[in-house]
Amino acid sequence: MFNITRKEMTWGGRPLILETGRMARQADGAVLVTYGETQVLCTAVAQKSPRPGVDFFPLTVNYQEKTFAAGKIPGGFFKREGRPSEKETLTSRLIDRPIRPLFASGFRNETQVICTVLTHDLENDPDIVSLIGTSAALTISGIPFLGPIGAARVGYIGGEYVLNPQLDELSSSAMDLVVAGTAEGVLMVESEIKELDEDITLGGVVFARKAYKEVIDFIVDFAEHCAKEPWPLPKEAEGTAAVKKRLYALAEKPVRAAYAKTVKQERVEAVSAAKEAALATIAEEGLDVELASGLFKKLEKDIVRGNIMKTGSRIDGRDTRTVRQIVGEVGVLRRAHGSALFTRGETQALVVATLGTGQDEQIIDALEGEYREHFLLHYNFPPYSVGEASFMRSPGRREIGHGKLAWRAVRPLLPSKEDFPYTIRVVSEITESNGSSSMATVCGTSLALMDAGVPMARPVAGIAMGLIKEDDGFAVLSDILGDEDHLGDMDFKVAGTEAGITSLQMDIKITSITEEIMKIALAQAKDGRMHILGEMARALSGAREDVSANAPRITTFNIPREKIREVIGTGGKIIREICEVTGAKIDIEDDGTIKVAAVDQTAADRAIDWIKSIVAEPEVGVIYKGKVVKVVDFGAFVNFLGARDGLVHISEMAQERVANVADVVNEGDEVRVKVLGVDDRGKVRLSMRVVNQETGEDITEQVGPRQGGGGEGREDRGDRGDRGDRGGRGRGPRRG
Repeated sequence: MFNITRKEMTWGGRPLILETGRMARQADGAVLVTYGETQVLCTAVAQKSPRPGVDFFPLTVNYQEKTFAAGKIPGGFFKREGRPSEKETLTSRLIDRPIRPLFASGFRNETQVICTVLTHDLENDPDIVSLIGTSAALTISGIPFLGPIGAARVGYIGGEYVLNPQLDELSSSAMDLVVAGTAEGVLMVESEIKELDEDITLGGVVFARKAYKEVIDFIVDFAEHCAKEPWPLPKEAEGTAAVKKRLYALAEKPVRAAYAKTVKQERVEAVSAAKEAALATIAEEGLDVELASGLFKKLEKDIVRGNIMKTGSRIDGRDTRTVRQIVGEVGVLRRAHGSALFTRGETQALVVATLGTGQDEQIIDALEGEYREHFLLHYNFPPYSVGEASFMRSPGRREIGHGKLAWRAVRPLLPSKEDFPYTIRVVSEITESNGSSSMATVCGTSLALMDAGVPMARPVAGIAMGLIKEDDGFAVLSDILGDEDHLGDMDFKVAGTEAGITSLQMDIKITSITEEIMKIALAQAKDGRMHILGEMARALSGAREDVSANAPRITTFNIPREKIREVIGTGGKIIREICEVTGAKIDIEDDGTIKVAAVDQTAADRAIDWIKSIVAEPEVGVIYKGKVVKVVDFGAFVNFLGARDGLVHISEMAQERVANVADVVNEGDEVRVKVLGVDDRGKVRLSMRVVNQETGEDITEQVGPRQGGGGEGREDRGDRGDRGDRGGRGRGPRRG
């Protein structure tokens, strides 16, 4: 029934297994990949004919994590997997980027790759496993895929490169680097790096390439036993040569003139006008308009790339190394905790930083387990930023990917949660875009955080590099424009500080690039990064000494763990009351650490004093303020220190003999008492008489008219004190 092919190798000290023929047999290609004990099913399917009227390659990649893979049941009401998580979206992009350039030119058949995590051993991240499985599934499918590719993760621990570090090892690694490519060269890089220099970073890429070439050989051997017959390569449409010749004759001159315009809006309008005029003529002449429209992009590429290779002059007149003019501004929004407007040429990011408390942390329910994230970075790309009018949609893969890239670039420079106990949220609104808005987000985020008073170790800047490669010649471009990204061969983004690189992302549109090109690009990017850091320093060179006056102040202190219950109160009653009365936010951790946050310091002080009064132990000989909570024949019980009750015996109520307790106090009265002693069972003896004797003051502050006991009523006298000083017992939610 089954025709199973199974191959196994040892890679990075763990077994890597490829299997096909048992699952998903109706897919064009299906491979079950096992690495360690992590298993992913990867499938590839393509329609048998191209989609009519499409002038691009319609590829979709879906990576999905099933909670049963980690022995979990989904949370929420529906108890099933729903919309993709951020991890699923980012991994889908990670798989898409290296495979997209390797499909045969002209292939327009709708293609879908689905990677489903079936088992997660909580040691080996499924992303590398999915990349390898996708490569194997496409290679055996017969679809015109010019692979296979390999992929590897590299860590840098104790000065040594580590292949595919396990999840618990990454916390001690100075590098989390994912590299994918062919046997000829690298296609994709994604990373988070803790300020390592260019040589170490490039060494990690070289190390990864050497490791993943073993996987490529393994996939080739696997495919030799089970690959399907290859599909025929797409043929060039009839009449292409004639249409191309006529299009170039009509449009080359006006397109060259359009690309001589340095202002983006003017250039876009001129190119569009040249295209419309040429296509109109082609239609009148009875030639294939759809084919001509598809060839127009090639005309643009030939003109732009040819100018750069021949003259070294770019679209906006810069040479290959010059960075566009930069303007950095901080404090642009009056009520924001921190804000910056970063403008580089025709790309602009308005970046806003907001400081919150532990209650604002994002709870992430991942396969690896639940954890909290206290640094959030969200990137938005509204249509007006490129002069368009279109639907406003929820963040897509591009927005999530660009936000994560900036997050990785900035995170290594943030203070620890212990040193800076705030939840930090950054929002980048792209208000103009003409190339590398993600790197503008990095620069703007650095400025906004420093403006908010976040004590970053150093400022971070980012730059996007491009590549034009023709035969044996190439040109590396610094700070690329949108058109140079669109028409070029590489998008290579480097972020870092004066001390080193913090993030590296590379996407290649050709089959691969060499180590030599990467080395030149990294060196040129470093020069550009240093220039940008210098321009940013004109606005702000370091973090402000204190957080914004609009941000909450957080005070941290500790109480004994056994006192947590008293502060929380039954069902959370006490902690809620403290928050409602004072207006402060309070976080209580299991070890007794308490964080009190409030914009108004007076509110914070009231909350702190209240909590400390609850946990304080009564000291013999000390006078406290309290409230009568119960009256009995032999005395009165007084609540003090928030959560402690003590007895004032009838003999300790006044200097003279008291016949009736109600003649002196009633429930609700505020009184001052002195601690006479505490017995072995924790019962406290109090005295009002001694206080009166020592101070000569009235020791009773009655809350209302006296009730019963024959005493005459009297008006409330003086300050009743803070009625929030009462407490309770029990345990409830730990947050208020």
